[in-house]
Amino acid sequence: MKSVDEQMAVLSRGCEAIYSVEELRSRIIQAQQAGRPLRAKLGMDPTAPDIHLGHTVVLRKLRQFQDFGHQAVLIIGDYTARIGDPTGRTKSRPMLDQATIEKNAETYFQQAGRVLDMHPEKLEIHYNSEWLAKFTFADVLRLTSYKSVQDMLERENFKLRRQKGQPIWMTEMLYPLMQGWDSVCIKADVELGGTDQTFNNLVGRDLQKMENQPPQIVMVMPILVGLDGVEKMSKSLGNYVGVTEDATSMFGKLMSIPDALMKNYYTLLTEVAESEFTAEIADRPRDAKVRLAKLMVAQYHSPAAAEQVEREFFAAMRGDLPVEMEDRAISAAELTDGTLPAYKLAVLCGFAATNGEARRLIAEGGVRYNQQKLIDPQAMLSIKSGDVVQRGKRVFLRLGLVT
Repeated sequence: MKSVDEQMAVLSRGCEAIYSVEELRSRIIQAQQAGRPLRAKLGMDPTAPDIHLGHTVVLRKLRQFQDFGHQAVLIIGDYTARIGDPTGRTKSRPMLDQATIEKNAETYFQQAGRVLDMHPEKLEIHYNSEWLAKFTFADVLRLTSYKSVQDMLERENFKLRRQKGQPIWMTEMLYPLMQGWDSVCIKADVELGGTDQTFNNLVGRDLQKMENQPPQIVMVMPILVGLDGVEKMSKSLGNYVGVTEDATSMFGKLMSIPDALMKNYYTLLTEVAESEFTAEIADRPRDAKVRLAKLMVAQYHSPAAAEQVEREFFAAMRGDLPVEMEDRAISAAELTDGTLPAYKLAVLCGFAATNGEARRLIAEGGVRYNQQKLIDPQAMLSIKSGDVVQRGKRVFLRLGLVT
């Protein structure tokens, strides 16, 4: 096992706050002396089916605990997901049905496995329904007695709702207590979360004290800013990079991030030494961005895919055609005397969902046919096998005419 100083240097990297640094160091020392691993907890509510790079910030921190020989404990919040975390919300979330929760949880396992060591001896997985579903009403009353209404109203989003006269539901006040009880049940030494989870995680410390357990150390990670450089990474905002996205899209999206985000991305998403990436960002910002994009593609796809998409990306920038591209079959029945309107070709290639959207895309110069920019959506194109249709700088399709 690595020394305490080595562990502290890696585990504290990128953290927004640790409650507290001294406690973390002391707990690591105690664990080493006792010959046992720390139990590092991360809770995830399966409220959506996909994981993006923003989610991997805390997953990577959990993986670091695994690499140091500690026990990772992943809590799938199938019971807390029924309420939905009120953090950052100006109104309550809709309750999810069990089928949706189970489906989302399954994809979480698959995608988290791209970051975590999923071997059973390295990762302990629990659904919090294991204990919360067994609660009696007396248990609920006992749990609520641990925190006051005033404590709960300290949450910033609850303050805003009170000012605006918006409702705060009792179920939402129960959420931090339910999440905190997870820590009691698995006897967490450490809980990880984003800055938006600070309140919830600290409630876990309080509940452990009430239950005569050593209070967990809370490690808070920054929220990853999205590709727009303004809002947090979010699928709903369209500024995200999904961990299951194809290599071409992942590379291209990361090449589009503002230069100001690179330090944040390197710190939270890679193991590259700060002295190394800081110098590269300052002296060779484009090279630093390429390196970042390749690191992400290599991690979530393969090193070979990273090399390939880099070549294709810069070939597209020069106007060259990539050697490999997706084939798209076009039925001869779709043609009129061997021709097809440009807008209809764009729809058949999946570049647009409707004819109107395709017309706008072509009018804006977003489609090329055999490397020539299309201007007129109504232009009749003579379709042949081997023709190449391009959207933007990164999407190429080779047509195949079938009878």
